[in-house]
Amino acid sequence: MPANPPFDLAVIGAGIVGLGCALAAAKRGKRVVVIDRDAQANGASVRNFGFITVTGQERGEMWRRAMRSREVWAEVAADAAIPIEHRGLLLTARRPESVAVLEAFLQTEMAAGCRILDAGEVTREHPEVGTPGLLAALWSPHELRVESREAIPRLAAWLQERHGVTFLRETAVLSVETSKVVTSRGVVEAETIAACPGDDLHSLFPERIAAYAITRCKLQMLRLADPGFRLSAGVMSDLGLGRYAGYTALPEAQALRARLQAEQPDQLEHGVHLIVVQSADGSLVVGDSHHYAPTPDPFAHDAVDRLILDEFEAVFGHEAPPVVERWTGTYASAAGRTVVIDAPAPGVRLVMVTTGAGASTGFALGEEVVADLFGGTDA
Repeated sequence: MPANPPFDLAVIGAGIVGLGCALAAAKRGKRVVVIDRDAQANGASVRNFGFITVTGQERGEMWRRAMRSREVWAEVAADAAIPIEHRGLLLTARRPESVAVLEAFLQTEMAAGCRILDAGEVTREHPEVGTPGLLAALWSPHELRVESREAIPRLAAWLQERHGVTFLRETAVLSVETSKVVTSRGVVEAETIAACPGDDLHSLFPERIAAYAITRCKLQMLRLADPGFRLSAGVMSDLGLGRYAGYTALPEAQALRARLQAEQPDQLEHGVHLIVVQSADGSLVVGDSHHYAPTPDPFAHDAVDRLILDEFEAVFGHEAPPVVERWTGTYASAAGRTVVIDAPAPGVRLVMVTTGAGASTGFALGEEVVADLFGGTDA
């Protein structure tokens, strides 16, 4: 080990998990370098909804991470001039089985601050949602929406300007050893290293990653033209109750799952559920679907987009606005596991979010990793 490495922490990967590690270390006064192979963020951290989702996350550690990350997002957004486009979550329910799940959820500790609205309350408080046959909706005040494509670059610039974090862009990492990162631009020395490879399963520590049976998930996303109204919150539907672990683990979810399988088998087959959020220009970001493979194909299929838009129209009660943009994203996924924190060498941590919740949990995860490497707590 060098007697005095120039950096206290080297972070590999400038996605939200890597930036979360960099922030946590910088707040401790550590000298931090972030190394990334791309010129700017181009992966899952900018191909998502920018929706920091708390309510519905898996009970326990995952939910606590989301709550903490939401707190950090609120702090950082104010300081880094990252606009919060809207706040809160409205999860609409069109089936009695869905209402039963909502009522059961409201009895858990995760429902703090949440309430169930009846159809009349939804109409009065959220008139943009015109769900035919609406029975009720869950209102959560916790969620935040940022524009990922703008927020991630601004976060990186703020880390550099405010906290003195060094960024090495367009730099490939070739190997990692204790206190040493070998890159395409030379060796970077650091006391500790946090490797945050996103869904790159083979470039670094492939044998460690393989032990966790991680694959990749492809999602399809849409941007719709300004619908002529402003969302009062992010919107989800019954399909979300059949997907998010904070709901699906409840006994009442079994009956809902059976009904969804009978009524919307195509959506379930393609992992479709609905999230709708709004951008500053009025356009709507809508999605998504889930298909799993070691190397997902890069193609967006119109039939899957149609399943997403069908759910949009069922919730809003009118034809979807024109699609102005389409894209796909991928992220690391592991059955029954939300996070991997591995120690492949002394002073080195491999850090991966293995579900689609990097934006929702990355800051808290970064604090945990930095506390593990340097001792103490951050929160």
